[in-house]
Amino acid sequence: MGALQNFERRLEQAISGAFAKAFRSAVQPVEIAAALQRECNNNAQILSRDRRLVPNLFHVELSQTDLDRLSAYDSTLAAELRGQLQEHADSQGYVFPGPIRIDFESADDLTTGRFRIRSQAQAQVQSNATQTQVRRATALVDVNGTQHPLHPGGTVVGRGTEADIRINDPGVSRKHIEFEVAGTGEHLQLRVRDLGSTNGMLVDGHRVASTGLRDGSEVRIGNTTLTVRVVTEPVGGGGVV
Repeated sequence: MGALQNFERRLEQAISGAFAKAFRSAVQPVEIAAALQRECNNNAQILSRDRRLVPNLFHVELSQTDLDRLSAYDSTLAAELRGQLQEHADSQGYVFPGPIRIDFESADDLTTGRFRIRSQAQAQVQSNATQTQVRRATALVDVNGTQHPLHPGGTVVGRGTEADIRINDPGVSRKHIEFEVAGTGEHLQLRVRDLGSTNGMLVDGHRVASTGLRDGSEVRIGNTTLTVRVVTEPVGGGGVV
């Protein structure tokens, strides 16, 4: 029995016949599962002979009618789809940069029974910064929906445990870049420098080894973009993980 057939059988056991009845003339879950597999296959990036990076965030767009029918079962379906996608990744040597997330959304241009998938690879980001440090920071970076303070002296970003901001991106070196902060207020100065990384960095689209920064500067390392923010007022509820 194939992986998709196993998926259908597990889904039937998890949800019961009500689900099948609701989806009789709408988008079929097995179609979504197959499309998620194709999305990974079509966007796989080679890391090594046996490992390829694939997206881990998926937006499944449906008609409003299909989305309404799905709403009672979306959490169960998402959990089953994540499990099926992980099995597919394991069999193909795919690597996810962070946890798999599958969201269901409505699209006005789609009719009943039609759907499409948007995906992206988004690395998990961690640091030891507290919410108090984020609120008091005069400069910070936004990374994949989280905020992290830039400390006076230096803040190292990389994949290794010794980095101040850790990004689970295979394209990021263990110690990839360092942000440097000097001065305060109107005299605040920000710089970023490469720490001899394998893949280098882009700042506002330009490959550099070291450069000054401003509010809004974008630093790209691997598949991850860090956006610099200069804080003039206390930060509100930004999140760190």
